[in-house]
Amino acid sequence: MTTRLLGKVALVTGAASGIGRAIALRFLAEGASVLMADIDEAGLGALAHEGGEHADFIRCDVTVESDVEAAAQCAVQRFGGLDITVANAGKGTFGLITEHSLESWQEIIDLCLTGVFLTVKHAGRVIRDGGSIINIASLNAIQPAEGMVAYCTAKAGVAMLTRVAAMELGHRQIRVNTIAPGLVETNATSAFWMMPSIVDEFVENTTVGRFAQPNDIANMAVFLASDESSFVSASFFSVDGGATTKRYPDLPGAFARMAETPNS
Repeated sequence: MTTRLLGKVALVTGAASGIGRAIALRFLAEGASVLMADIDEAGLGALAHEGGEHADFIRCDVTVESDVEAAAQCAVQRFGGLDITVANAGKGTFGLITEHSLESWQEIIDLCLTGVFLTVKHAGRVIRDGGSIINIASLNAIQPAEGMVAYCTAKAGVAMLTRVAAMELGHRQIRVNTIAPGLVETNATSAFWMMPSIVDEFVENTTVGRFAQPNDIANMAVFLASDESSFVSASFFSVDGGATTKRYPDLPGAFARMAETPNS
């Protein structure tokens, strides 16, 4: 493994599992010190143990501003500064617009959009000049999906938030970019694997004929965190196997077929 992030300090939200976990481990392997933030303290503890002396963690609910501010400050206090921030925490839900509860809508907007705003806000205050902020969106930022109105809206907002943040922080040579994954096999997407036909649709609608693993996203994050991307900012990087060239799977149809299938 190379050391492209040697001496740098990173904060990664949603780090206890999935994409966030893969990014944190890759950053550590590339020489960074990493503060990992999540609400899953048990998962964080296991990850910090695996990461060794350059890893630490803090419980952080990204929808609570005081938690996010504390996480940013903790990175500085624990490791002496902050150079990289990955706003990764998020989740999705399903609900057609005419049936979508306000409570569910607000939950997704708060986590997937407001949580990113708070992370950029407080990291932006303490990150060193020349640093890198990476916001994790989704192919749903630009590709609509029936039944995912809150998630699509939140991720589209993340893409624009990134561009505004890049403008506002650019005078300090801070780069802000978006990574937009397609289907990634994680615990958070495990429900899709209960419906093999949906996974098949996702694969059919890529150009490379597969779904992603968390390390596929971590690879892009390492590039954007490193000095190799020193002239890259306000950009949107689809890591979706070419899925945006085709269509999104028919989720309402899949759920309807699942509901009609008798229990075995």
